[in-house]
Amino acid sequence: MRHIEKRAEGAGPFTTRLTWRPAAGGIAVWESRAARKRGTLRVRAAEEAPETRQPADAASIGRLGTLNTVAAVTFTIGGALFAAGAAIAIAGAAALTSALVYFAGGLSFNAGGYASLLQTINAPTLGTTADTADTLETRRWRWWSYEPMRIDWLSTFVLFAGTLVFGLNLLDSFLQGLSTQQANRLIWTPDMVGCLLFLISGHLALEEVCHGHPDLRPHDLGWWIVAVNQAGSVLFMISALADFNIPSTGSLVNASIANWGTLTGALCFSVGGVLQLFERPQPADR
Repeated sequence: MRHIEKRAEGAGPFTTRLTWRPAAGGIAVWESRAARKRGTLRVRAAEEAPETRQPADAASIGRLGTLNTVAAVTFTIGGALFAAGAAIAIAGAAALTSALVYFAGGLSFNAGGYASLLQTINAPTLGTTADTADTLETRRWRWWSYEPMRIDWLSTFVLFAGTLVFGLNLLDSFLQGLSTQQANRLIWTPDMVGCLLFLISGHLALEEVCHGHPDLRPHDLGWWIVAVNQAGSVLFMISALADFNIPSTGSLVNASIANWGTLTGALCFSVGGVLQLFERPQPADR
């Protein structure tokens, strides 16, 4: 007996879910987020049978678990440091102190962004032979790949790029004696670009977890993680808009909104990091 043709779902040109009937019967479902975050397929032996999760091999489970923990912890720490930097600024402490705390948080975001990209690059894939077509296969370890037709790759790559652009913003914030125009070009512009990349990454992640147009999925942990992080990205964008230096006066649009937007947005990323610790690979169905 052969498989029926796989039914593909997703957003635009991207496939985020495949459903098919294996030769042995029942129903199997592959989802891009579940494969890269938990290393599992969803399987139902018969129409009315309970659904179980079929895990990848121990090598994939181990590597995905490690990368998930690194990403979750570093985003939690990065968000906490950004919130601390904003709190220091609100308290009126020296600008250098706040900049140093922000920079440490930025390094944590860099690490979290790259760990997220590595988890995507090294996620197990559906088997390509008749014997492995209903299982997840472990890829060889890779430090980099170029797969723009995968929505998960595109989302995590844009996220990582955003953390790098934020790094430029944070480095330039140590510069002294800048004119209003220089501050807007060297500090504000990278901040805006980084926020925009975070928003794009979050939108792609929502389309991935919703398998198309973003909607509400309150019973899905993955959806909550993405939604909370996207809320943080929106707050970061509001903060960046308020942080623009008005050329005619040399003052910010609104320093209070800039600081509070950063603080609350950063806390969203910390919450998202904590939630991600629970979206971990499992060696067997639970």
